[in-house]
Amino acid sequence: EPNSRDEYFHAHLPFWRAVRLTFKNYLLGHTHVMTVHTLIILPATFIAFYFIVSKKLWRQERIFVFLFALNFLLSLWYAFWFYEGWLPLTKKFHFMDTFNFARYHFLRPMVIYASFALALKIITMQGINWAKTAQCLAVMQLLVLGFFNDEIIYRDKPTVKQFYAEELFTEIKDYIALPQEEYRVASIGIHPAIAQFNGFYTLDTYNNFYPLSYKHQFRKIIEKELAKNKTIQKYFDQWGGRCYIYTAQLGKRYMIKKDSKRHLKNLELNTAVFKEMGGRYIFSAIPIDNAAKNKLTLEKVFVTKTSAWKIYLYKTF
Repeated sequence: EPNSRDEYFHAHLPFWRAVRLTFKNYLLGHTHVMTVHTLIILPATFIAFYFIVSKKLWRQERIFVFLFALNFLLSLWYAFWFYEGWLPLTKKFHFMDTFNFARYHFLRPMVIYASFALALKIITMQGINWAKTAQCLAVMQLLVLGFFNDEIIYRDKPTVKQFYAEELFTEIKDYIALPQEEYRVASIGIHPAIAQFNGFYTLDTYNNFYPLSYKHQFRKIIEKELAKNKTIQKYFDQWGGRCYIYTAQLGKRYMIKKDSKRHLKNLELNTAVFKEMGGRYIFSAIPIDNAAKNKLTLEKVFVTKTSAWKIYLYKTF
């Protein structure tokens, strides 16, 4: 059976944007593969490479040279996997669209930190002062990593308790007062994983592999919203791993907290298809001003002190 990966499309970047992405990835890394190497590790490896070149240490330090080159090649491969020049091959070999070969850049943390260790060794061998420099570089990298601790980086994000909001969704479940397997729900402005965690059966999901027929049917629900926002249209049509109730107004925002002042002003959902798929309730993080036009009625607003969200419970009619 055809699946959602069959519509995955990656070959879209022009040449110079692929070049730019190469250096961006090489210098800054990737959000999914945090290396935190820019400030300390990168200069250290270039210092070590300078000593190799100036003192002709190619043979003795061939492992470092290999890793030094591999680090750049992984960034090059990652960026040029999205180069539009692949398009003729992707049309001929379907597996090139269904498998993301760019993911080999996930090897970079191992390559970068092995390079750093060897770079410190090479720098240390250049004399007492350079040995002290190597020690300072190691300490400084540890300090930098400390500042990148998740507790600091994500300090403004909801805690696990606030995110999953069990108390809040228990209230919603009790209010609906039906066995959860008898109806389906979807979310707007929050991740569907929250409803799933709390036992609800969702039409929306984060899933990298599901039937293509389901994706096409689900798309009918949000078709008009996608048409109003090319970013989410491309995001859904060319990937679709996030099978979410997208809106043109919110775009790719699905962490809208309870203190938000936003309203959905011109929502256009195909709730007839939503109902055909078993959908009965929508959990919206913000009020829908034209709910009636979407054949939705506001049942109740739910909020608790321990939750990051305020949920506007809408029911189809």
